[in-house]
Amino acid sequence: MINFENTLEFAQKMDQNDPLRSFRDKFYFPTFTQDGPVYLTGNSLGLQPKTTSSYIQEELDAWHKFGVEGHFLAKKPWVAYHEFLTAKAAKVVGAKEEEVVVTHSLTTNLHLLMVSFYRPEGKRTKILCEGKAFPSDQYALSSQVKFHQLSVEENLVEMFPREGEHTLRDEDVVAKINELGDTLALVMIGGVNYYTGQLFDMKTITAAGHAVGSVVGWDLAHAAGNVELKLNEWNVDFAAWCTYKYMNSSPGGVSGMFVHEKHAYNTDLPRFAGWWGHNKERRFLMESQFDPVRGAEGWQLSNAPVLGMAAHLASLDIFDVAGMENIFAKRNILTAYLEFIIDGVSERNKDRCSFEIITPRDKTKRGAQLSILVHGMGKPLFEKISEKGVIADWREPNVIRIAPAPLYNSFEDCFRFGKILEGSITN
Repeated sequence: MINFENTLEFAQKMDQNDPLRSFRDKFYFPTFTQDGPVYLTGNSLGLQPKTTSSYIQEELDAWHKFGVEGHFLAKKPWVAYHEFLTAKAAKVVGAKEEEVVVTHSLTTNLHLLMVSFYRPEGKRTKILCEGKAFPSDQYALSSQVKFHQLSVEENLVEMFPREGEHTLRDEDVVAKINELGDTLALVMIGGVNYYTGQLFDMKTITAAGHAVGSVVGWDLAHAAGNVELKLNEWNVDFAAWCTYKYMNSSPGGVSGMFVHEKHAYNTDLPRFAGWWGHNKERRFLMESQFDPVRGAEGWQLSNAPVLGMAAHLASLDIFDVAGMENIFAKRNILTAYLEFIIDGVSERNKDRCSFEIITPRDKTKRGAQLSILVHGMGKPLFEKISEKGVIADWREPNVIRIAPAPLYNSFEDCFRFGKILEGSITN
């Protein structure tokens, strides 16, 4: 147990002893603020790796040199470019290589997967989700229900925290699954809630869903690259994640998709097909009958977006060198230190403004994100810290979201945030 101190000397000493300290230099920090920003919004858009431009330039050069023949003559042939990402992406989410593919965008992938795995029939028609899921998820789920000509009000079951609480209890989710029983077709929840930063017990919830005969899928947008995942071991049916948050892979970058091996070879599953998901050995024979690639690759639609994949590969290579266990270890202590800093500011200034961290304080129930409920000043405080160089997120009605990303954030970043936060209350 480390005895934290709210001093610059302590923060700098922690940084000196950080095994991942050299990785900070592998990223570009924004330069539009006078003193350099305190960047704490890797949960929204990760910073750009310094190698990204060279990875993309390699493919631009291949396009210049080979034109369409770059699909076969480039150093990393475009026709198989997604395969260069698979092994490293599988490590991040705890999957086998054949269970993972990187392609498309997040909500597109969720729709493609739900076409296969949300199959309402008889009385088994309901979807269980968070009541405060990211809006895109809610839109996607609602539209899937409507696609099957069912009532959203009757078939989309949203769960909310107990009165007076900010996060859902895992046991309440399990109880709701058991209550819905054989009417439940799909459990689809965000592994880490975007608003509160709560990490759900995915293993237990997945097992509970399966016990009543439901399919279980996860949106891992705020989980991939942030928390430990064991999708294969947990027997998750399907999952999707974006790569531009904790995984630093360009604005709106490509998405990952997981299909458990128990499904990956089932060619009878209904799906929306496209030619990049067709038998690779026969793809260019232009056959009229779709023959899906075995594994998650069979859910691909179109030619690979190589430039976006190149940006993702640059980041995956950094993750591979750093090691997920090292990233998780630093995340825990860095987030705990930031929590300590915020608590101190709140206690010293409670007569003017106080902060309630609504993210679970148990490190096993959160990742890097801390969501701060602001009592007393609200959005004017967020605007003040933004003017002074803090880059964070505001979420209505009065929550500031911050996320110290362990690959590039430092303990000094956390200390500086505290100083700016406190100065914005008193001045």
